[in-house]
Amino acid sequence: MAQKHGKRYREQIAKYDPKKLYSPFEALSLVKETASAKFDESVEVHFRLGVDTRKADQNVRGSISLPHGTGKTVRVAVFAEGEKATEALNAGAEVVGSDDLVAQIQAGEINFDAAIATPNMMGKVGKIGKILGPRGLMPNPKLGTVTMDVAKMIGELKAGRVEYRADRYGICHVPMGRASFDIQALVENYQTLITEILRVKPSTAKGKYLKSVSVSSTMGPGIKVDPLMVRNLMEAASADAE
Repeated sequence: MAQKHGKRYREQIAKYDPKKLYSPFEALSLVKETASAKFDESVEVHFRLGVDTRKADQNVRGSISLPHGTGKTVRVAVFAEGEKATEALNAGAEVVGSDDLVAQIQAGEINFDAAIATPNMMGKVGKIGKILGPRGLMPNPKLGTVTMDVAKMIGELKAGRVEYRADRYGICHVPMGRASFDIQALVENYQTLITEILRVKPSTAKGKYLKSVSVSSTMGPGIKVDPLMVRNLMEAASADAE
C-alpha cells in the first residue's frame, strides 16, 4: 500500500526539486523556508565521503569552532580536581567532579552535552568509557577535550565548537545552526565546515572523496547541495541576494 503523506510534507516537497543540486545559498534558503515546525529547528549538513572507516587511516574525525555557533546551549561536564575544578566552575561548566562524577554517570545520571578531562583524570574516566563512548561524550586528546586548559575548551564548546565523525557508511552529520539564523550566518558556518572536511581528507582515500552534500532542518526534507561550490561562497550569496 502506497504511503500517504500529510499536507505539511506535500507543501515542503513542492518548494524544491529533490533531484537538483543547489548552491549553498539557495539550499540553505530552502531549508529556512521549509522549516515550519512550531519550534526553532536545528540545521544540519550531511557529507557523504568516499572513505572506508573500517581502515584506521581513513577515519575522518575532528572538531572545529563555527563562526556563528550552533544556537544550542551546551552543558559541559569537567573531570578535574583541585585548582582545575575551581577553574572549570569559574569558566561556566555545569558539572565538575572526580570520583563523584564517575559514580553519577555509572548510576545513569548524564546531565551534559560535552565532557572535558584533565590528563591526570583519564584513568578514572576510562572506567566509564563504555558509557560515554557510544554517546560521543568521551574526552579525547585528538579533539582537544583532554587538556589542562579547561577554561579555554569550555569557552570553545559553549561558543559553538562541533565535532564531526564519519560513520560506518562514510557519512558525517554535523549541526550547523538554527532555522532562525540569518542566511549569511548559515552560509559562513557551512563554508567553515566544508573547508574543514576537505582539509582532513585521508591521503589513502581512493576515488571521489566528497560524493554528496545535503542540508536539512530537524523536521524538513534534505536539500542537495552542489559539492563543487566550495570557494567564494559569500560572494555567491551576495550575488544571489541581489
